[in-house]
Amino acid sequence: MNLDSSNNNLSKSKIEALDRVVFRGLSEDWTAVVVGLGTVVLTLLVSLWTVPRQVWSPAVEGQGQSAGEAKSAAWESPLKTLIGRPREWERNPLDGLRLKPSAKGAKPVAAGSPEKQMGSSLKPADAGIEEEKPKGAPWNFSGIVGVFGLCWAIGIFAMLVRGGRVRPFAVAFPVLFGLALLAYLIASQATIKYYGFEYALWALLLGLFIANCLGTPLWLRPAVVGELYIKIGLVLLGAGLLFGKILELGLPGICVAWIVTPIVLVGTYLFGQYVLKIKSKTLNIVVSADMSVCGVSAAIATSAACRGKKEELSLAIALSLTFTVLMMVAMPPVIKWMGLDARVGGAWIGGTIDSTGAVAAAGEALGQEGSNTAVTIKMIQGILIGIVAFAVAVIWTKWIEPGEEAEKSANEARPPRTEVGLSEIWIRFPKFILGFLAASLLCSMISGYSTFGEQWVQVTVEGATKGLQGWLFCLAFVCIGLETNFRELWPYLKSGQALLLYVCGQSFNLILTLAMAYLMFGVLFR
Repeated sequence: MNLDSSNNNLSKSKIEALDRVVFRGLSEDWTAVVVGLGTVVLTLLVSLWTVPRQVWSPAVEGQGQSAGEAKSAAWESPLKTLIGRPREWERNPLDGLRLKPSAKGAKPVAAGSPEKQMGSSLKPADAGIEEEKPKGAPWNFSGIVGVFGLCWAIGIFAMLVRGGRVRPFAVAFPVLFGLALLAYLIASQATIKYYGFEYALWALLLGLFIANCLGTPLWLRPAVVGELYIKIGLVLLGAGLLFGKILELGLPGICVAWIVTPIVLVGTYLFGQYVLKIKSKTLNIVVSADMSVCGVSAAIATSAACRGKKEELSLAIALSLTFTVLMMVAMPPVIKWMGLDARVGGAWIGGTIDSTGAVAAAGEALGQEGSNTAVTIKMIQGILIGIVAFAVAVIWTKWIEPGEEAEKSANEARPPRTEVGLSEIWIRFPKFILGFLAASLLCSMISGYSTFGEQWVQVTVEGATKGLQGWLFCLAFVCIGLETNFRELWPYLKSGQALLLYVCGQSFNLILTLAMAYLMFGVLFR
């Protein structure tokens, strides 16, 4: 008897048994809606609990201040100190787990010195200030331990809502969080951060290394629920996508984000089907949506709508992360070389670079006006996630899958299955998109009601939901890596069709977005 073979079969049977766990509660999508919206409401209430009196005062409200002009009130969410992440470090990784050095220990130069007379334009080191060494800074226990506790609580609550196995999850989650923390720590290294290799890439690589070189431990698998993490994160993302942002740029922003994107999506998909002749239609649409809409978030939603394979989703994410880094570094100098207006360049960046963080980083090179335009365009584009997911669910249910079934039945000489109805479309539709839209609507209503509401939402997003969203995404990328098998991914890589599809589609996207951005911001609404 071959003991190795029997052990392998036993391991596979255990893994299959774990994957067939019956959840007695809500579905994964509805769990994400409940947990995500609950988190948004709770963080709003926590922020409201600590509002300074001068902000609450009607006198302040009557002054017509904007959220940015009311900074003197020093209103911050108490959760901000509990949701930390490693800071930038150079040589010692442990420095990333310390708080940013305080200026309290700085030794100022003499009042009459030339450096003092030059004012604040000099950096502390240039002005003769002796900065506190990183080793003297205290450990960021509250930020790291706090965010671990919050993510752990969110995960346990999600398991309770879904009717999953709470105890195995609670035991495995700290190890998963440790991998996410390591990914953040690597991404915070000064040189790596300078070149734009974000945490998502390292989280995915860590997961891939463990899964394909060491093997994902069975005891870790209860916490490996990547789709649940990213769906909750997408609901939290909705809190920062405010409908009022659409009005800031008006028609030009809508044209760049909502006219170009569908054209590029459909054009890229048709190119993949009829020119590249990609066999897997799900791979084609996931890569097309990933590249044209807003990267990983759109890929997740689209993959859920068309029931794509995990290997196809992993490939789309890998392509997105790679080209995001390249475009983030290359586009700002190209824009300056071309002599484009800051708003035109910002709109071009916002409509083409996938990640919101990368859009903000690239936009900063164009100044404040270019950065604001880039981020706002990306936020407007992000609203299309729900529309695209719904459209894909309808098209796949009504046309794509029935067509494939008819062809298959003809080859097998059997009658095709009956046509599916509207109920199947509802089953296929990713319900977490409803949570995403509800969070966006709720925060948009609060923000649009008054200047106080605008500041309330800003404090909550910047101090709580944005940070939690980043950690949940990082956990999800680790899980995606842990669930990806290189042997199953290799056929997609070997053909090179997915890479060619992404390159051609992104090239089309760059040309069309630049033309629309120049027409809107450089000619019609200059």
